[in-house]
Amino acid sequence: MPPIPMTRRGLITAGAAGLALGAAGLLRPAAAQVPVALQLSWLHSVQFAGSYIAQKNGWWRDAGLEVALLQGGPNAPVEPPVVAGTALVGISAADYAAAAVAQGAPFRIIGVAMQKNPFAIASLPDNPVRAPADLPGKRIGMAVANTPVLQALCRLNGIDMGAIQIVPTQYSAQPLLAGQVDCLLCWETDLPVAIEMQGLGAETMLLADHGYVLHSQTYIATDDSIANRRADLVALMAGEVRGWDACRADTDAAAELTVGMFPDAGLDLKTQKLQARRQVPLMFSDLTDTQGFGWWSDESVEATIRTLSLMGRTVTPDLWDRSILEDLHG
Repeated sequence: MPPIPMTRRGLITAGAAGLALGAAGLLRPAAAQVPVALQLSWLHSVQFAGSYIAQKNGWWRDAGLEVALLQGGPNAPVEPPVVAGTALVGISAADYAAAAVAQGAPFRIIGVAMQKNPFAIASLPDNPVRAPADLPGKRIGMAVANTPVLQALCRLNGIDMGAIQIVPTQYSAQPLLAGQVDCLLCWETDLPVAIEMQGLGAETMLLADHGYVLHSQTYIATDDSIANRRADLVALMAGEVRGWDACRADTDAAAELTVGMFPDAGLDLKTQKLQARRQVPLMFSDLTDTQGFGWWSDESVEATIRTLSLMGRTVTPDLWDRSILEDLHG
């Protein structure tokens, strides 16, 4: 992997974050350990490698936090623990955050980990889907719950969704490999990897490359925490920044650490390495190289709002609060 530019983001990796926080009066003595929790959005895997690196290296502990990483999953939604105060920060996505706020949840997005949404359409080289125009006439395997995602993509690209056959499937590469469908709606970081692990190549079309802009792997915190626990939030996000910069610098080492930390999670090292390599390019961009990990642009907020409106969600720019990152990155 090429060297990381020595931007403000790069300087944080080199240790400038601690100096900046100290100068701002936001860094507590190491002895003042404050217990906090970070609620993950899914089961333990390299998807959260930056957090594992921060915890393993003691970067949060050095900043005065004792951080518990709470595993997510199908029966562990992110938003309720954040609202209840069980978790200081949760890792969610803009569509879930918008839905919760519409129901009265008092939180905001304070960071955006994935600069590109990971949703993709995976296909095989002998029947590829490389652009939305290739979708009519295809059988697409997907969870019915993700129908709004496909609808938004079609509306953004002028595609007749009625010309696409939706085949409800489990979240697996097998229906594609067995010829039961022509393509799959999935994340760039998982089912294409499963196909590659079978010794086959996979064509992937990122929805983000065709107008589908929706912030994913976002950090959410309550209004109360932003107002009254700013030092804790800045310290937690500083650890995330350092952890993800380290993951970017050596994705294989990040995968090895993940597998080593969770030996009972059934993680395959080769698979985790491939997932890490696919994930990191989605998390960094020219913008983050200039402004710092987790940053977002006003234009991407506008595009996310537009995508959400196509999915039936009404949201305003007030959902996003950049003040924690401004304190962190200077």
